[in-house]
Amino acid sequence: MGSLQEANRMKRLPLYLFTIMDELKMKAAAQGKNVIDLGMGSPDMPSPKHAVEELCRQAHVVENQRYSRPAGEVERKFKEAIAQWYFNRFGVTLDPEKEVLPLIGSKEGIAHIALAFLNNDDIGLVPAPSYPVHSDGIIMAGGILYNVPLTAENGFRPNFKNVPRDVLQRTKILYVSYPHNPTTACVDIDFYNDLAAWAKGKEIIVCSDLAYSDIVFDGYKAPSMMQAKGVKDIYGVEFHTFSKSYNMAGWRLGFVVGHPDILRSLAKTKSYIDFGIFRAVQWAAIQALLGPQDCVRDTVEEYRKRRNLFVDGLNCIGWKVEKPKATFYLWCRIPAKFSALTSLEFASRLVEEAGVVVAPGTGFGEYGEGFVRFALVQPQDRLKLAVERIGKVLAIA
Repeated sequence: MGSLQEANRMKRLPLYLFTIMDELKMKAAAQGKNVIDLGMGSPDMPSPKHAVEELCRQAHVVENQRYSRPAGEVERKFKEAIAQWYFNRFGVTLDPEKEVLPLIGSKEGIAHIALAFLNNDDIGLVPAPSYPVHSDGIIMAGGILYNVPLTAENGFRPNFKNVPRDVLQRTKILYVSYPHNPTTACVDIDFYNDLAAWAKGKEIIVCSDLAYSDIVFDGYKAPSMMQAKGVKDIYGVEFHTFSKSYNMAGWRLGFVVGHPDILRSLAKTKSYIDFGIFRAVQWAAIQALLGPQDCVRDTVEEYRKRRNLFVDGLNCIGWKVEKPKATFYLWCRIPAKFSALTSLEFASRLVEEAGVVVAPGTGFGEYGEGFVRFALVQPQDRLKLAVERIGKVLAIA
Protein backbone atom coordinates (compact mmCIF):
# COMPACT_ATOMS: atom_id res chain seq x y z
CA MET A 1 0.00 0.00 0.00
CA GLY A 2 1.41 3.42 -0.97
CA SER A 3 1.69 6.22 1.56
CA LEU A 4 -0.93 8.95 1.50
CA GLN A 5 0.37 12.41 0.57
CA GLU A 6 -0.49 15.74 2.11
CA ALA A 7 -2.27 18.30 -0.03
CA ASN A 8 0.05 20.13 -2.39
CA ARG A 9 -0.60 23.42 -0.59
CA MET A 10 0.82 21.87 2.59
CA LYS A 11 4.01 20.99 0.73
CA ARG A 12 4.34 24.65 -0.24
CA LEU A 13 4.57 25.70 3.40
CA PRO A 14 8.06 26.65 4.59
CA LEU A 15 9.84 24.61 7.21
CA TYR A 16 8.56 25.62 10.64
CA LEU A 17 11.85 26.54 12.27
CA PHE A 18 10.39 26.78 15.76
CA THR A 19 9.95 23.00 15.60
CA ILE A 20 13.67 22.63 14.86
CA MET A 21 14.52 24.95 17.74
CA ASP A 22 12.27 22.95 20.08
CA GLU A 23 14.16 19.79 19.10
CA LEU A 24 17.50 21.48 19.78
CA LYS A 25 16.16 22.74 23.11
CA MET A 26 15.08 19.25 24.16
CA LYS A 27 18.44 17.83 23.07
CA ALA A 28 20.29 20.44 25.14
CA ALA A 29 18.05 19.78 28.15
CA ALA A 30 18.68 16.05 27.81
CA GLN A 31 22.41 16.79 28.03
CA GLY A 32 21.81 18.48 31.37
CA LYS A 33 21.85 22.12 30.19
CA ASN A 34 19.65 24.59 32.04
CA VAL A 35 18.03 26.03 28.92
CA ILE A 36 16.83 29.65 28.80
CA ASP A 37 14.08 29.89 26.18
CA LEU A 38 13.89 33.27 24.45
CA GLY A 39 12.55 31.81 21.22
CA MET A 40 8.76 31.85 21.10
CA GLY A 41 6.87 35.01 22.10
CA SER A 42 4.84 33.28 24.80
CA PRO A 43 4.25 35.70 27.72
CA ASP A 44 5.41 34.40 31.10
CA MET A 45 3.50 36.81 33.33
CA PRO A 46 0.10 35.93 34.85
CA SER A 47 -3.29 36.73 33.38
CA PRO A 48 -5.28 39.48 35.17
CA LYS A 49 -6.54 38.28 38.54
CA HIS A 50 -10.02 39.71 38.00
CA ALA A 51 -10.33 37.87 34.66
CA VAL A 52 -9.24 34.57 36.20
CA GLU A 53 -11.71 34.97 39.06
CA GLU A 54 -14.54 35.73 36.62
CA LEU A 55 -13.64 32.64 34.56
CA CYS A 56 -13.84 30.46 37.67
CA ARG A 57 -17.26 31.87 38.59
CA GLN A 58 -18.72 31.59 35.11
CA ALA A 59 -17.37 28.10 34.44
CA HIS A 60 -19.78 26.76 37.09
CA VAL A 61 -22.82 28.19 35.29
CA VAL A 62 -24.43 25.38 33.28
CA GLU A 63 -25.64 27.77 30.56
CA ASN A 64 -22.04 28.75 29.87
CA GLN A 65 -21.02 25.13 29.29
CA ARG A 66 -23.12 24.88 26.13
CA TYR A 67 -22.30 25.97 22.61
CA SER A 68 -21.74 29.66 22.10
CA ARG A 69 -24.62 31.36 20.25
CA PRO A 70 -24.00 34.33 17.92
CA ALA A 71 -27.04 36.16 19.33
CA GLY A 72 -26.59 35.18 22.97
CA GLU A 73 -26.29 37.57 25.91
CA VAL A 74 -22.57 37.20 26.62
CA GLU A 75 -21.75 37.20 22.91
CA ARG A 76 -23.54 40.54 22.54
CA LYS A 77 -21.90 41.99 25.66
CA PHE A 78 -18.46 40.80 24.56
CA LYS A 79 -18.77 42.64 21.24
CA GLU A 80 -19.99 45.73 23.08
CA ALA A 81 -16.99 45.53 25.41
CA ILE A 82 -14.61 45.31 22.43
CA ALA A 83 -16.22 48.38 20.89
CA GLN A 84 -15.97 50.22 24.21
CA TRP A 85 -12.31 49.24 24.57
CA TYR A 86 -11.57 50.54 21.07
CA PHE A 87 -13.22 53.83 21.89
CA ASN A 88 -11.39 54.14 25.22
CA ARG A 89 -8.05 53.19 23.65
CA PHE A 90 -8.16 54.88 20.24
CA GLY A 91 -11.21 57.17 20.19
CA VAL A 92 -12.68 55.02 17.41
CA THR A 93 -16.43 54.38 17.33
CA LEU A 94 -17.50 50.91 16.14
CA ASP A 95 -20.89 49.28 15.62
CA PRO A 96 -20.65 46.21 17.91
CA GLU A 97 -22.99 44.14 15.74
CA LYS A 98 -21.55 44.92 12.31
CA GLU A 99 -17.96 46.04 12.87
CA VAL A 100 -16.75 43.67 15.61
CA LEU A 101 -16.08 39.93 15.43
CA PRO A 102 -14.57 37.89 18.31
CA LEU A 103 -11.97 35.28 17.40
CA ILE A 104 -10.39 32.18 18.92
CA GLY A 105 -7.11 34.08 18.99
CA SER A 106 -6.09 36.57 16.32
CA LYS A 107 -3.95 33.92 14.58
CA GLU A 108 -7.09 31.93 13.81
CA GLY A 109 -8.81 34.94 12.28
CA ILE A 110 -5.78 35.94 10.21
CA ALA A 111 -5.60 32.46 8.72
CA HIS A 112 -9.33 32.23 8.08
CA ILE A 113 -9.66 35.60 6.38
CA ALA A 114 -7.33 34.29 3.67
CA LEU A 115 -9.44 31.14 3.41
CA ALA A 116 -12.60 33.25 3.15
CA PHE A 117 -11.43 35.38 0.24
CA LEU A 118 -8.54 33.90 -1.75
CA ASN A 119 -8.98 31.88 -4.93
CA ASN A 120 -6.10 29.92 -6.45
CA ASP A 121 -5.10 32.79 -8.76
CA ASP A 122 -5.43 35.54 -6.12
CA ILE A 123 -2.34 37.16 -4.61
CA GLY A 124 -1.72 38.06 -0.98
CA LEU A 125 0.83 40.82 -0.31
CA VAL A 126 2.91 40.20 2.81
CA PRO A 127 5.70 42.52 3.99
CA ALA A 128 8.56 40.26 5.03
CA PRO A 129 9.98 39.30 7.44
CA SER A 130 6.59 38.70 8.99
CA TYR A 131 4.64 36.86 11.65
CA PRO A 132 4.45 33.41 9.98
CA VAL A 133 0.67 33.08 9.74
CA HIS A 134 0.49 36.16 7.49
CA SER A 135 2.32 34.17 4.82
CA ASP A 136 1.32 30.66 5.80
CA GLY A 137 -2.40 31.52 5.85
CA ILE A 138 -2.22 32.61 2.22
CA ILE A 139 -0.47 29.41 1.18
CA MET A 140 -2.86 27.18 3.15
CA ALA A 141 -5.81 28.95 1.52
CA GLY A 142 -4.35 28.09 -1.89
CA GLY A 143 -3.49 31.67 -2.79
CA ILE A 144 -0.27 33.09 -4.23
CA LEU A 145 2.19 34.71 -1.84
CA TYR A 146 4.01 37.88 -2.89
CA ASN A 147 6.52 39.26 -0.40
CA VAL A 148 7.25 42.97 -0.12
CA PRO A 149 10.76 43.23 1.40
CA LEU A 150 11.27 45.06 4.68
CA THR A 151 14.84 46.19 5.25
CA ALA A 152 16.69 48.24 7.83
CA GLU A 153 17.31 50.81 5.09
CA ASN A 154 13.57 51.39 4.57
CA GLY A 155 12.88 51.40 8.32
CA PHE A 156 11.19 48.01 7.96
CA ARG A 157 8.22 49.70 6.29
CA PRO A 158 6.65 48.40 3.08
CA ASN A 159 6.40 50.44 -0.10
CA PHE A 160 3.37 49.07 -1.90
CA LYS A 161 3.79 51.68 -4.65
CA ASN A 162 6.72 49.61 -5.95
CA VAL A 163 4.59 46.49 -6.41
CA PRO A 164 4.24 45.73 -10.15
CA ARG A 165 0.91 46.66 -11.69
CA ASP A 166 0.15 43.13 -12.87
CA VAL A 167 0.66 41.87 -9.30
CA LEU A 168 -1.65 44.53 -7.87
CA GLN A 169 -4.35 43.62 -10.37
CA ARG A 170 -4.44 40.10 -8.91
CA THR A 171 -3.99 41.13 -5.27
CA LYS A 172 -6.96 40.55 -2.99
CA ILE A 173 -5.47 40.90 0.48
CA LEU A 174 -2.47 42.50 2.19
CA TYR A 175 -1.11 42.61 5.73
CA VAL A 176 0.60 45.26 7.79
CA SER A 177 1.57 44.92 11.44
CA TYR A 178 2.93 47.72 13.63
CA PRO A 179 4.44 47.61 16.19
CA HIS A 180 6.10 44.95 14.09
CA ASN A 181 6.89 41.35 14.87
CA PRO A 182 9.71 40.44 14.45
CA THR A 183 11.58 43.69 13.66
CA THR A 184 9.99 45.87 16.42
CA ALA A 185 9.58 48.73 13.89
CA CYS A 186 6.95 51.38 14.69
CA VAL A 187 4.89 53.81 12.61
CA ASP A 188 2.80 56.92 13.23
CA ILE A 189 -0.70 57.69 12.00
CA ASP A 190 0.64 59.18 8.76
CA PHE A 191 1.64 55.67 7.67
CA TYR A 192 -2.00 54.56 7.87
CA ASN A 193 -3.27 57.78 6.29
CA ASP A 194 -1.01 57.12 3.31
CA LEU A 195 -1.99 53.45 3.20
CA ALA A 196 -5.71 54.30 3.18
CA ALA A 197 -5.20 56.85 0.41
CA TRP A 198 -3.24 54.28 -1.64
CA ALA A 199 -5.86 51.54 -1.10
CA LYS A 200 -8.87 53.72 -1.94
CA GLY A 201 -10.60 52.48 -5.05
CA LYS A 202 -8.74 49.16 -5.01
CA GLU A 203 -10.49 45.83 -4.45
CA ILE A 204 -7.94 44.87 -1.80
CA ILE A 205 -8.59 43.89 1.81
CA VAL A 206 -6.14 45.76 4.03
CA CYS A 207 -5.46 43.80 7.23
CA SER A 208 -3.74 45.44 10.18
CA ASP A 209 -2.38 43.13 12.87
CA LEU A 210 -2.21 45.25 16.03
CA ALA A 211 -1.14 42.59 18.52
CA TYR A 212 1.45 44.78 20.29
CA SER A 213 -0.43 48.08 20.55
CA ASP A 214 -0.04 48.21 24.33
CA ILE A 215 3.56 46.99 24.62
CA VAL A 216 5.15 50.41 24.01
CA PHE A 217 7.88 52.41 25.74
CA ASP A 218 9.49 55.83 26.14
CA GLY A 219 6.34 57.82 25.41
CA TYR A 220 5.52 56.13 22.11
CA LYS A 221 1.82 55.45 21.46
CA ALA A 222 0.92 52.96 18.77
CA PRO A 223 -1.86 54.19 16.47
CA SER A 224 -4.68 52.08 15.10
CA MET A 225 -5.34 51.89 11.38
CA MET A 226 -8.98 52.56 12.26
CA GLN A 227 -7.94 56.11 13.23
CA ALA A 228 -6.72 56.86 9.70
CA LYS A 229 -8.38 59.34 7.37
CA GLY A 230 -10.42 57.55 4.75
CA VAL A 231 -10.24 54.13 6.40
CA LYS A 232 -14.02 53.78 6.05
CA ASP A 233 -13.58 54.13 2.28
CA ILE A 234 -11.43 50.99 1.96
CA TYR A 235 -11.83 47.32 2.82
CA GLY A 236 -9.94 47.75 6.07
CA VAL A 237 -9.95 45.41 9.08
CA GLU A 238 -7.78 45.24 12.19
CA PHE A 239 -6.89 42.22 14.32
CA HIS A 240 -6.14 42.28 18.03
CA THR A 241 -5.36 39.73 20.70
CA PHE A 242 -5.57 39.24 24.47
CA SER A 243 -2.30 37.29 24.43
CA LYS A 244 0.09 40.23 24.72
CA SER A 245 -1.74 43.09 26.50
CA TYR A 246 -3.35 40.80 29.07
CA ASN A 247 -0.97 37.79 29.19
CA MET A 248 -3.87 35.55 28.15
CA ALA A 249 -2.09 33.60 25.41
CA GLY A 250 -3.42 30.18 26.36
CA TRP A 251 -7.00 31.44 26.58
CA ARG A 252 -7.18 31.74 22.77
CA LEU A 253 -8.93 35.07 22.57
CA GLY A 254 -8.82 37.78 19.96
CA PHE A 255 -11.03 39.93 17.78
CA VAL A 256 -11.16 41.73 14.48
CA VAL A 257 -12.88 45.03 13.75
CA GLY A 258 -13.60 47.02 10.62
CA HIS A 259 -15.46 46.72 7.32
CA PRO A 260 -18.84 44.97 7.87
CA ASP A 261 -18.79 43.09 4.54
CA ILE A 262 -15.39 41.57 5.27
CA LEU A 263 -16.36 40.60 8.80
CA ARG A 264 -19.59 39.05 7.54
CA SER A 265 -17.71 36.74 5.18
CA LEU A 266 -15.17 35.87 7.85
CA ALA A 267 -17.96 35.04 10.30
CA LYS A 268 -19.59 32.85 7.62
CA THR A 269 -16.32 30.99 7.10
CA LYS A 270 -15.84 30.47 10.82
CA SER A 271 -19.42 29.18 11.21
CA TYR A 272 -18.45 26.13 9.15
CA ILE A 273 -15.34 25.48 11.26
CA ASP A 274 -15.91 26.38 14.93
CA PHE A 275 -18.67 26.88 17.49
CA GLY A 276 -17.29 30.08 18.94
CA ILE A 277 -15.55 30.84 22.23
CA PHE A 278 -16.28 29.12 25.56
CA ARG A 279 -18.83 31.41 27.13
CA ALA A 280 -17.12 31.55 30.53
CA VAL A 281 -14.00 32.80 28.73
CA GLN A 282 -16.06 35.52 27.08
CA TRP A 283 -17.34 36.73 30.45
CA ALA A 284 -13.76 36.82 31.71
CA ALA A 285 -12.64 38.69 28.59
CA ILE A 286 -15.19 41.41 29.30
CA GLN A 287 -13.63 41.87 32.73
CA ALA A 288 -10.18 42.12 31.17
CA LEU A 289 -11.25 44.79 28.67
CA LEU A 290 -13.42 46.91 30.94
CA GLY A 291 -11.94 46.18 34.37
CA PRO A 292 -8.86 47.76 36.00
CA GLN A 293 -6.02 48.28 33.51
CA ASP A 294 -3.21 48.41 36.08
CA CYS A 295 -2.27 44.89 34.96
CA VAL A 296 -1.43 46.19 31.48
CA ARG A 297 0.68 49.03 32.85
CA ASP A 298 2.51 46.64 35.18
CA THR A 299 3.21 44.27 32.30
CA VAL A 300 4.60 47.07 30.13
CA GLU A 301 6.81 48.33 32.95
CA GLU A 302 8.25 44.86 33.48
CA TYR A 303 9.02 44.52 29.77
CA ARG A 304 10.66 47.95 29.82
CA LYS A 305 12.98 46.84 32.63
CA ARG A 306 13.76 43.61 30.80
CA ARG A 307 14.45 45.49 27.58
CA ASN A 308 16.85 47.86 29.31
CA LEU A 309 18.67 45.09 31.17
CA PHE A 310 19.04 42.87 28.11
CA VAL A 311 19.97 45.55 25.57
CA ASP A 312 22.49 47.13 27.96
CA GLY A 313 23.89 43.66 28.61
CA LEU A 314 24.29 42.80 24.94
CA ASN A 315 26.02 46.11 24.28
CA CYS A 316 28.41 45.45 27.16
CA ILE A 317 29.49 42.13 25.65
CA GLY A 318 30.04 43.75 22.26
CA TRP A 319 26.77 42.94 20.49
CA LYS A 320 25.53 46.37 19.44
CA VAL A 321 21.74 46.63 19.69
CA GLU A 322 19.35 49.58 19.92
CA LYS A 323 16.45 49.73 22.35
CA PRO A 324 13.12 49.14 20.57
CA LYS A 325 10.18 51.45 21.21
CA ALA A 326 7.65 48.62 21.27
CA THR A 327 6.99 44.84 21.53
CA PHE A 328 8.87 42.53 23.87
CA TYR A 329 11.31 41.46 21.15
CA LEU A 330 14.80 42.35 20.02
CA TRP A 331 15.60 41.97 16.32
CA CYS A 332 19.36 41.64 16.17
CA ARG A 333 21.72 41.41 13.25
CA ILE A 334 24.07 38.45 13.73
CA PRO A 335 27.45 39.71 15.05
CA ALA A 336 30.03 40.30 12.30
CA LYS A 337 32.33 37.50 13.48
CA PHE A 338 29.49 35.03 12.84
CA SER A 339 28.42 36.50 9.49
CA ALA A 340 29.43 33.32 7.65
CA LEU A 341 26.66 31.43 9.51
CA THR A 342 23.01 31.36 8.53
CA SER A 343 20.54 32.56 11.14
CA LEU A 344 19.55 28.94 11.83
CA GLU A 345 23.20 27.89 12.24
CA PHE A 346 23.89 30.78 14.59
CA ALA A 347 20.72 30.12 16.61
CA SER A 348 21.69 26.45 16.83
CA ARG A 349 25.12 27.41 18.10
CA LEU A 350 23.60 29.56 20.87
CA VAL A 351 21.48 26.64 22.01
CA GLU A 352 24.32 24.13 21.90
CA GLU A 353 27.03 26.31 23.45
CA ALA A 354 25.09 28.72 25.68
CA GLY A 355 21.83 26.90 26.34
CA VAL A 356 19.95 29.99 25.08
CA VAL A 357 17.10 29.53 22.62
CA VAL A 358 16.42 32.32 20.11
CA ALA A 359 14.32 32.46 16.95
CA PRO A 360 16.31 32.34 13.69
CA GLY A 361 15.40 35.18 11.37
CA THR A 362 14.46 32.88 8.52
CA GLY A 363 11.62 31.58 10.69
CA PHE A 364 9.90 34.81 9.59
CA GLY A 365 10.67 34.43 5.88
CA GLU A 366 13.68 34.66 3.59
CA TYR A 367 14.17 38.37 4.30
CA GLY A 368 14.89 37.51 7.92
CA GLU A 369 18.21 35.94 7.02
CA GLY A 370 21.13 37.48 8.91
CA PHE A 371 19.05 38.22 12.04
CA VAL A 372 17.81 36.49 15.17
CA ARG A 373 14.91 37.45 17.41
CA PHE A 374 14.98 37.44 21.19
CA ALA A 375 11.66 37.25 23.06
CA LEU A 376 12.02 38.79 26.52
CA VAL A 377 9.68 36.31 28.15
CA GLN A 378 11.90 35.29 31.07
CA PRO A 379 12.42 37.00 34.46
CA GLN A 380 15.23 39.53 34.76
CA ASP A 381 17.61 37.18 36.56
CA ARG A 382 17.30 34.64 33.73
CA LEU A 383 17.88 37.36 31.13
CA LYS A 384 21.01 38.44 32.96
CA LEU A 385 22.25 34.85 32.96
CA ALA A 386 21.47 34.55 29.25
CA VAL A 387 23.62 37.60 28.49
CA GLU A 388 26.51 36.12 30.51
CA ARG A 389 26.30 32.86 28.59
CA ILE A 390 26.08 34.58 25.21
CA GLY A 391 29.05 36.71 26.15
CA LYS A 392 31.18 33.59 26.58
CA VAL A 393 30.20 32.36 23.12
CA LEU A 394 31.10 35.70 21.55
CA ALA A 395 34.41 35.84 23.44
CA ILE A 396 35.67 32.45 22.25
CA ALA A 397 34.56 32.75 18.65
